[in-house]
Amino acid sequence: MATQRFLTLDDVAEILNVSWSQAYALVRRKELIAIQIGGRGQWRVEKDELERFIQQKYAEARAVAEEPVGEDAGVDSPR
Repeated sequence: MATQRFLTLDDVAEILNVSWSQAYALVRRKELIAIQIGGRGQWRVEKDELERFIQQKYAEARAVAEEPVGEDAGVDSPR
């Protein structure tokens, strides 16, 4: 059996542990790239795109975690 290339939004929601509506919102906002298939507009997300999305979110989280806080943040303290 061939490896499955595309995921449904139900699959994406399950993998990310979010609701279908939240997965659809990621697609609508173009945070997660998907394609529409067929006359009913069924959404499909390539597995590689989902992995890229997850890695991007981790990179964003790391960047925020590495931001300096307090005096190192470059913000003048009140006098």
